Amino acid sequence: MMTNKLTAKEIVDLNKEYTFFSWSNQGQVNPIPVTKAEGVYFWDADGKRYLDFASQLVNENIGHQHPKVVKAIQDQAAVLAFVSPGMATEPRGLLGKKLAEITPGDLKKTFFSLGGAEANENAIKIARQYTGRHKILARYRSYHGATHGAIALTGDYRRLPAEPAISGVVHFLDPYCYRCPFGWTKETCHRECISHVEEVIQHEGPDQIAAIILEGVTGTNGLIIPPDEYWPRMREICDKYGILLISDEVMSGWGRTGEWFAVDNWKVTPDIITTAKGITSGYVPLGAVIVSEKIANYFDSHMLSAGLTYNGHALACATALATIAVYEEENIFENAKTVGKYLGEQLEELKTKHVSIGDVRYIGMFTAMELVKNRITKEPMDLTALKNFLISNGVYVFNFKNILFIVPPLTITKEQIDEGLKLIDEGLAELMDTQTVHKSQM
Repeated sequence: MMTNKLTAKEIVDLNKEYTFFSWSNQGQVNPIPVTKAEGVYFWDADGKRYLDFASQLVNENIGHQHPKVVKAIQDQAAVLAFVSPGMATEPRGLLGKKLAEITPGDLKKTFFSLGGAEANENAIKIARQYTGRHKILARYRSYHGATHGAIALTGDYRRLPAEPAISGVVHFLDPYCYRCPFGWTKETCHRECISHVEEVIQHEGPDQIAAIILEGVTGTNGLIIPPDEYWPRMREICDKYGILLISDEVMSGWGRTGEWFAVDNWKVTPDIITTAKGITSGYVPLGAVIVSEKIANYFDSHMLSAGLTYNGHALACATALATIAVYEEENIFENAKTVGKYLGEQLEELKTKHVSIGDVRYIGMFTAMELVKNRITKEPMDLTALKNFLISNGVYVFNFKNILFIVPPLTITKEQIDEGLKLIDEGLAELMDTQTVHKSQM
């Protein structure tokens, strides 16, 4: 086993001097020098322990360093780590078969990548080649990756510095019930977020649109859970106009919502699923584009103009097979449902206690709280002080603007949930509630 020869400061200094950090002003980053991890915890070079309430990047679904998956990686590396993507291997074939079994409906055949962005890039190519159409529709509050095509699909602010990106991407508004873009409340809502999509389709030309891509549940842009009829209606609309429906399950897949994939909560079968993250629980990079049998059959007689050096990487595929076995054998998804339900109940209690919490959202172990300065105006709260408080006290979290995510490994216990929520409770009382305008003060 490797022992660390560098101090915490030396590790940080080397990383900052010679490597780039994502989405950051490089002069202001302050990374944690991580040296080991186990279960729902990780440790820095000074021996400080952190409760991982973010699953790193919402991908350590089975927790850190699961011995069965570590062993599978070691065993596969000892035999065959990599061959050309033109070769056939046992783990590649077995994983393809397993994905066909666990994905909904007639999804059948997989093109492998090394991550979610690459998966979405190739989903664009497949959709355009299959339909002969060019345009792709996506939502504004979305993130689909940082490569040139995937960032074009992305609706949020991270797209803007990369523009002009690829052509043909059109964005539409979201089913964000807490901040309805159409001005309705939950009581007055008549699902304009659905009728709006069909209106955009008409404006853009139905015969010009290859696909609509949606995150199963919107992830980093605020954990936006759609109304129950949203996904079924998207399926109906796509069928009406011959448009492919793509579900980006990079973050919302692999038990995060309590089901294999988020769309399973609404019994919808998309034409394509893209995924990554939890497919290997982050242990080895891997992404996947899983297409329907109809799309797969098309490419039996038409060239698939897509290729990657690491398509079907043997080590990655073996890791995925071991990870999926852990999901099944250890009832991980059932824990995500039961402990996730408990977590949701605790968040509702925190909301009644803290005026700074405007909304809480949860499905399975996919949860977030939105903090506001005023519950009526919903003015967003700056979470920098709260995030720093939690990390300094050994609870690792991430946020998107004023939204704090609580997305621990799916293996977490109620006691470990309580451990993190206790500090969130303290931080809210000490740092956030004092900035919130009470109704009586208005």
